[in-house]
Formats: sequence, structure tokens, C-alpha cells
Amino acid sequence: MKKNFWKNKKVFITGINGFVGGNICKELVLLGANVTGLIRNQNQKTLLFVEQLHKKINLVKGSIDNKETLKRILLEQNIEICFHLAAQVEVGIARNYPSLTWESNIRGTYNFLEAVREQGKKIKAVVIASSDKAYGDYPKNKMPYKEHYETRAKFPYDVSKACADLIAKSYTSELFNLPIAITRFTNIYGPGQTNFSALIPDCIKTALGYGNFIPRSNGNNVRDFLYIKDVTSLYLLIAKDLFINPKKIKGQIFNAGSNKPKKIKDIIKIIFKHANQKNKFLKIFNKFKNKKAIGEIEYQYMDYKKVKKYFAWFPKYNFEKGIKETFDWYKKNIKKLI
Repeated sequence: MKKNFWKNKKVFITGINGFVGGNICKELVLLGANVTGLIRNQNQKTLLFVEQLHKKINLVKGSIDNKETLKRILLEQNIEICFHLAAQVEVGIARNYPSLTWESNIRGTYNFLEAVREQGKKIKAVVIASSDKAYGDYPKNKMPYKEHYETRAKFPYDVSKACADLIAKSYTSELFNLPIAITRFTNIYGPGQTNFSALIPDCIKTALGYGNFIPRSNGNNVRDFLYIKDVTSLYLLIAKDLFINPKKIKGQIFNAGSNKPKKIKDIIKIIFKHANQKNKFLKIFNKFKNKKAIGEIEYQYMDYKKVKKYFAWFPKYNFEKGIKETFDWYKKNIKKLI
């Protein structure tokens, strides 16, 4: 494969103003791609604006639920490769307002894929961002999740991702034969995650003295985390392979995780320890040590066997190294984000 594969490639990213979308954009700009992004609002407290990426790409204001806008972007920009990342990602919002989440994550996905279908063969690769939550609740002895597991989603956010996956799979069938791959990655963290309802940004914000972190549970739930630079590299590998050899991976689901899960309370402890805030950590958990999470799965984590086989990919960042880089980025930029 050519090292300059991405130079001048015409790439469309939905959800470009989000955490993962912004980081994929950043890498593509460095590689010389022509990037177009769909942006719903001009929220400037994001990686896209903090690092001035918006000046280096083509931004189109619009919503994922407007198919005509999507069709116009794909046609006018001669798009070749798509990353569909736009979604409502907050579990709490999904629990309180499920219909809003389904509108975004389900309707948004079929609107987007209909727009792609109507372009015929012009688009060579489409990567759909799903989630480990699509698998639903499996017992501890079935961890890590495997790509062949059926989806058992029952909570609103999880259901939205499982439904979107089924819709995407239908577009890879012999009826439409679109070049689509689906990613189900574990929890992602790193520079540019400006959703402060997420665990790691919330903890760091508090550790830096700008917030009041309140755990949703006693911290005994088990989760896995991947650093954003590892995630970005894998997204680009999948899209590149799909473009060059679609028969090999069209319709495939790819999991990714570190296969080194941790209890939530241990993750939080590492963050506060890095900030020299051990006493603050102890004070927080003395208040919530008996609290149980509602509407959350107890054990979730992934391995990376399949993506290693297909793309020779493996995570290069351990959690401690990733947290250091993440913490340093927030320390530098926190005042721009709050």
C-alpha cells in the first residue's frame, strides 16, 4: 500500500465536531486529505476549534436527519471515503430521552446510508462507528466480547447502536452491496474529549480544580479503555483496506479494546494520583462506596485479535501513558473549554 494513500483523498466525516471525529480529521489533515465535515452547531469548545482544524477543512452546517443535505455534500464534494460518527453518545440522555437518541442514532444512520446508496459506485469505503454497548449484557465468563456474538441490547443507548448496526448490515447485502465496515470499539479517551459528562474528562476537570466529580456508582463496574491515537490509526487502516480491497472486509464487524479491563474506581484513582489528589479521591469514594449503577452493564471489555489478524494493529498506548498525555492536554486547554 502506498504511504501517501490519503493525499488528496476526498473524505466526509459526520460528527466531525465530536471527540473521535475531530481526532480523525486532525490526522487526515496531516496526511494531506481533503476533508469535509458535517457540523450541526458552531460549538467552539471542541478539538476542531481549539486546535484551529476548522480553518483547514470544508465545514457544512446541517443535521444528520436531513438526507438532502447529505446527498448534496457527497455529490458536490465528490466524496470517496466516509466516516459516519454522528450520534447521541450520552447514556444518561438516552435513559431520560430515548426517542431523541433513536432519532439521531437510528434515523441518522439510515438517512446517511440512503444518501450513500444514491451515489452509486462513487463512494469506495464507508466506516460506521458503533459501540461495544451494542452487544448488551453478557456474563463475565463470556468476556471479552467476540464479533460473532449476537446483540442483546436492552437499554436505550445500547438498542440504538444495535439497530443502527443491523441497518448498516442490510446495506452490505446483495441488494445494495455497499462497501461498509462496522466498528465496535471499547470506551475511548484522550485529548479533545470535551464531553464532561464522560468519566475521564469529568475526573480530570475535577482534579484540576474546575469541577465536582460525582460517581454514578461504587466504581466496581469493569470497563476497558483505548487511547484516541490508537483508535484513529485503526479507523484509517480499516477505511484504507476497505477502499483497496472491499471484498475482504465488506460487511465485517471489528472489535477493538486493550483486553486489559479495569474497575472504574481504579481508573479514577489513577487520574487523581497523577494529579497528586489522593485525598480528594478518597473523599469522593467514601461518599459513594455503597452506590450501585442503574441501567448500566456490569462487565464490558474487548480484545483485538481480529483487527490484529486483518490489519496488524495493536494498541501502542498503555493506560498510564495515555492518561499522562490526556492530562497534559487538558491542563493546557481547560480554560478554553469551560
